[in-house]
Amino acid sequence: MSMTEKIATQRLGSFHLRWLPRQQALRLGILMLSAWVLIALFSPWIAPFGPIAQDASVTLSPPTFAHPFGTDNFGRDILSRVMWGARIDLQICIIGVIFPFTFGTLIGAFSGYLGGAVDTFFMRVIDVVLAFPFLVLMLSIIAILGPGLSSFYIAMAMVGWVSYARLVRSQVLTLKHRDFILAARSLGYSHPRILLLHLLPNALTSSLVFSMSDCVLVLLSGASVSYLGLGVQPPLAEWGVMVAEGQSFITTAWWITTFPGLAIVMLAMSFSLLADGLGDKLGERP
Repeated sequence: MSMTEKIATQRLGSFHLRWLPRQQALRLGILMLSAWVLIALFSPWIAPFGPIAQDASVTLSPPTFAHPFGTDNFGRDILSRVMWGARIDLQICIIGVIFPFTFGTLIGAFSGYLGGAVDTFFMRVIDVVLAFPFLVLMLSIIAILGPGLSSFYIAMAMVGWVSYARLVRSQVLTLKHRDFILAARSLGYSHPRILLLHLLPNALTSSLVFSMSDCVLVLLSGASVSYLGLGVQPPLAEWGVMVAEGQSFITTAWWITTFPGLAIVMLAMSFSLLADGLGDKLGERP
């Protein structure tokens, strides 16, 4: 395993479990993530109530048989809102990672392969982005564009690509001097073919591992932005919004914030375990 891959596999979020065997971590991560995906897909049929359905007769009701997670101050069922919220939060994880992954991978590969002035330019751009705290820069972009998920995705794409670019660039710098690349050049292959078909597939391992752990950061960032009122807007069921809505009742109705918070922790843990096991799996050498 290269140094870059070791760095990528070490950044696995806050829920890394050292005591769990690597292969078990991968299986458990896949199982937990699959469960959340199934909940998100089938929430219209398995959720006992609608996500915004109100019942004034059961406002701030504690967990009961009818409402296992209790209800909020509008009489909305917390369990149903957590289930429906899985759709939005999984969407945040996937879309919030796809764009930075794509942009960062292409820029890093292009920069590392060409080198020279092109590489220097992109590295200086990365230095400028990294000079600002991640959350501050992201919130500034969202504040300029206006609250909403679209603004969050744009902000993540503009800020999150630098990590992928650096990872892929370091791999390309190493691989472009390997024998199989020299053989491709001697055969007269074009630069785009060498870069896209030979270099990039071999340089994606660390980036793929990091993308799984980056889902944890994106999930927490999305929940934080929604908590601040700059992401998903009420009355949509999103876990960060639900935590924000229940903060005024934390001493009298703890369940409003506790269960969405636990959902965030469990989904983040599934991505962290998946990244841990995947990093070990892809890092194996025969």
